[in-house]
Formats: sequence, structure tokens, C-alpha cells
Amino acid sequence: MKALLLSEIAKGINAKASGEASVSGISIDSRTIEPGDMYIAIAGENFDGHDFIGAAVSNGAAAVMSHKDVECGVPVLRVENTESAFLELASWYREKINPFVVALTGSVGKTTTKEMVSTVFASQRNTLRTEGNLNNQIGVPRTLMRLDETIETAVIEMGMDNKGQISVLTRCAKPDAAIITNIGVSHLENLGSREGILAAKLEILEGLKEGGKVFLNADDPYLMSAVIEDHPVIYYGINNSICKYRAVNISSDSLTTDFDIVWDNNSQHITLPTIGIHNVYNAAAAFAAGVESGINPENAAKGLAGYTPSGMRQRICQKGGITFIEDCYNASPDSVRAALNTLASVNAKRKIAVLGDMLELGSVSEEAHKTSGVLAARKGVDAVFTYGERSLLTAEKARELGVKKVESFSEHKALADALSDYIRQGDAVIFKASRGMKLENVISEVYKSLDD
Repeated sequence: MKALLLSEIAKGINAKASGEASVSGISIDSRTIEPGDMYIAIAGENFDGHDFIGAAVSNGAAAVMSHKDVECGVPVLRVENTESAFLELASWYREKINPFVVALTGSVGKTTTKEMVSTVFASQRNTLRTEGNLNNQIGVPRTLMRLDETIETAVIEMGMDNKGQISVLTRCAKPDAAIITNIGVSHLENLGSREGILAAKLEILEGLKEGGKVFLNADDPYLMSAVIEDHPVIYYGINNSICKYRAVNISSDSLTTDFDIVWDNNSQHITLPTIGIHNVYNAAAAFAAGVESGINPENAAKGLAGYTPSGMRQRICQKGGITFIEDCYNASPDSVRAALNTLASVNAKRKIAVLGDMLELGSVSEEAHKTSGVLAARKGVDAVFTYGERSLLTAEKARELGVKKVESFSEHKALADALSDYIRQGDAVIFKASRGMKLENVISEVYKSLDD
């Protein structure tokens, strides 16, 4: 961040400072303090950052933000609530630096889309993006405070599990453009219906600047039903003729996807270093947002060609003549459907789905897990290995509908051993489960068996 005087920060957020200091960074963790940082004492559910003020000062904090009266040997910025003040500080600082901000949300694919949007803008401009999944009320302000005067574009991911949360984030980030990828059933337990999820996602418009464009997936029926009156809407997609940016001529092999994006009598060829029709949607969103914001189409295509999957989001690895698709960062009915579609598109002798439990689905959990088994059968999967109690329903349906080999497991090692014994050269294997199922442990064991 750009260095600021504490008195300047205090004036910007209408707070009181007990002294003067030069602040060149922000930290909410006393263990990661760098000289010149202001330590923000966040009170969480399981800890209170105020208990670590002394440690932060000992580690070199130049100032402290607190909502308690403290004396700690460095100037203190006294606020009513540190979490709210952090959001206010980030919003004030965002306006001070004033980059072009793209905000995005959606039920499935928002992190991948964020990465693709970043590669598109970075092809032509110095771009900052949300790191990892720092997409909540602490993560968004942390990202914004990383801005400096060299940053031209910031790509901000916004997550939520209940209504009102994106409203807070978008009012903080004040985006110049907004993307909504789709409306699925994640967080249905909290929001009650897809209509409720749509309303929560549309909160992103509450902070969108006047005239800011909204990019919507035209093949999502819920987004197509959204009434947006105060902002220009740009539709992207594959099937709906209303799309301004439309992906056509789609083809793929085991590692890449090729397609053309057509718009306004223009066409641009895209090669993505990943597979799956859902990634075509993600790339179309990124391309549309970039071109509409002044990125040259050829540069946008070059950016997308350099996309690298992050974390365990459909990362493709080839070992022992077997194609592995690591897609176990998280899971929902929509993303499992996308994963099975991806597996079906791979050129392989046998196609194997390793499916773990989908968590936090509430009343739709039973039906969702059954549907995964139905989809696996319909997509011609040769074998289904399931992990977890909920996924027993997946196995039951897959077996009932004729999948040749179906096995279920409750231990990582047993699953890894069985899978290692079964797979052979020419196979394709996809791993898909909620993050809490930790299927990466299975992946690690299987890779070890191939290296032996």
C-alpha cells in the first residue's frame, strides 16, 4: 500500500488517533507484522485480536487500530468496531488510489473466473486480484489495502453464505464493473431458494458505480430473469441468441479447449489450457469484461492462453499414462455436474469418477447426491468410487443404473489403495468433493503408488 500518515487515515474514516505515525502496511495477524504496519485488532468468534496487541507492537507495528481503550507504546487509532472500520478504511483507500475495479460473484466458478479476468486485464494493465479465497468481510479489505499507485485494475471476488454479505463487500469495493457467473444451489440451506440466492448475488449492484456494466451469463435462467434497470447489461454465453459475446465452434482434447468468441461482427479465437464447458463460460465472461473495458481482443486471448488453474480447481496432471483431474477444492450439485461433463469430454479408455460428499446442502442433500449417481451413469462413466456417508446415495444410484464398477469408502487410505489397484494406462480420473472431505489426501497416496 501507499504510505500514509495515521492522522490522514483518521480523518478519512472519521476516527481519533492518539499520536502520529507513518503507516506503510496493514496486518490483522500479530505474527506477520512488518515494520511500518498498522495492526488491526479484529475480534473474531474464537479469538480477540486485542489480546495480541502487545505482540504486534513487539514485532514492529507502527500503530494499532482498536475498539478498546489500550496503551501499548505506539499511536492508537480508536474506532467503534475494528471490523467495520477496516471495511471503511479499505473503501476510503480504494477511492484514494482509484483503480478500475471489477467485482464478481456467483454460485460456481467465481474463483476460476476471477483468475481468468485477471489474466485478461494483466495482458495490458498492471492488475491486482484477490488471492486465494480472500473473498469475505476480512479478505476483501485486505486485498484493497494491497493497492498502490501502480495498480490500474483490481479484480475482486465476493463470496457469501447469507443475504446482506455481498452488499457490505460491494459498498466497500465500489466496483466499476460487475460479473455474476451463475445461480446454483450453494447455500440453499441459508437462503431458502434459488430466487433467494439470486437476490443475494444481485446485491453486488448496490455498490456498482453509476454507469457500471453488469456481465451476466445468458444461459442461466435465473440471471435471465433478473430485472436490472440502472446499469447496462452485457450478456455472454453459448446457447442464448441474446448474447453479445457468444462462444462458438467449441472443441477440446485432454488438455485444452478451443473456441471462437463472436461479438458485433467480430471474432476472436481462444485456446484455453484447461477443459470443460463451464470453463468456456468463465473465459467468455472474462473476455467480455476485458474487451468492454478497453482490453484489446488479441491481448485478451493471449491472457486466457496463459491461464493457470489455482489450487485444486480442475488442475490436470498426467502420471503413468493416466490423466488425473484434481477438482476437489469444493463441490455443489452444479459443479459436480460440470465435473462429470468434463470427464465425459476427455479422450480416455476408461473414465473414473471419485466423488465425495457435498456439504452444506441442507434439505436438498439427499436428492443432490442421488442425482450425482444418475449423472455419472448417464455420462457413461466406467467406475465410480465414493467417499463419505452422504455419497453412499451416489453409489447406490450409479450401481442401480448400470455403472460397471462402484465402490464406497470411509477412509482415505482404503480408497487410495483400491483406486491405485484399479487404474491403468489410458484412464482418466476426476476427483470431486467438498473441501472438508480432503480428497487431496487420496490424490497424494495414488500419486505415491505410481511413483513407486
